[in-house]
Parts: sequence; C-alpha cells; structure tokens
Amino acid sequence: MAAMISILSLTFGTRLFMYEPPLQLILNFFREIKLPFELVQLGNNTFMPGMTIVDGALWIDAEKLMHPGDLLHEAGHIAVTSVEQRAHLGGDMKKAGHRGGEEMAAIAWSWAALRAIGLAPEVVFHPCGYKGGSENLIDAFTNHQGFGYPLLCLWGMCEQPDSKDGYPKMKRWLRD
Repeated sequence: MAAMISILSLTFGTRLFMYEPPLQLILNFFREIKLPFELVQLGNNTFMPGMTIVDGALWIDAEKLMHPGDLLHEAGHIAVTSVEQRAHLGGDMKKAGHRGGEEMAAIAWSWAALRAIGLAPEVVFHPCGYKGGSENLIDAFTNHQGFGYPLLCLWGMCEQPDSKDGYPKMKRWLRD
C-alpha cells in the first residue's frame, strides 16, 4: 500500500517533476473537505472493489481498489446525503434511499471534485465504469451539458454554472 500512495520524483534534464498518484490526491482532497474515510482491509464482498460506505464514512482497501477515481463517485454519495442521514449511510446506495436524483448529483459532485483536484476525467469516468457510458459523461460535462448540478445548487453546495463562481466550483463540498 505504501507504494500506491507515495510521491514519485522524475527528473528530465534539469527539471524535477513531482507526480502524485491519483489515490494520494484523492485522499488529500478528502482530508481537506473533511469527508470521513478510513484505510482498512476489506473482504471481497463489496459493491465496488476496495471500497464500501459504513456509517457515513468511506472505507478504503487500497490493495483491492481497482480504480481510484471510483472513490470520488462513492464519496459523492456521502457528500450529497443530508447531515441528518449521513451517519446512517452504508451499503448499497439504492437500498439506502439514493435514487436517480442522488445518483445524478453524486456524478455531478465527482466531476466538480476531479476538476478541483486536477485529475483527468478518465480517472473517474474510466472505460470500466458507468455501464460503458464514460465517454458520453465526459463529453456532456466537458461541453457544459452535464446533469445533477441543479440538485447541488438547490442544496446550496454550488451556484448555477452561468454565474461567476458557478458549478463546477463548489461553495461547500458536504450537504447540510
């Protein structure tokens, strides 16, 4: 696990480049926004490999994690859940009451997060995710035709995209 979250230094000629792997960037982001997470060892029976939500916290097994960007989507579910319900959130999000609106808001949240972190869209919207629709999602959000942000606006998490500091910039990362 230590190798997965270390910082690489690459020297080309006289320039030194620092490369921080996506997992480390994502974990740093979670710390910054105070999204609860724990690094743990998980079994193989999780909905997404290497992660699950328990009592409103994202449990992460870095050894089993297949796509670090998936953490942003799952974190989006935590973030868009009201503070009253967040501590009870866990397991399958559909069974936890997340339906179409919350799913779309979690996707929009993950787009805003990847932009804030500076990750390539393909880290979150990789070919193995979103039932083969990742490229369509990247195109939609890149061309400002994404979805889910109206709920983020309604919950006071961001402003409308056409405002000065509108979506994907966020006023706050966790729903009240």
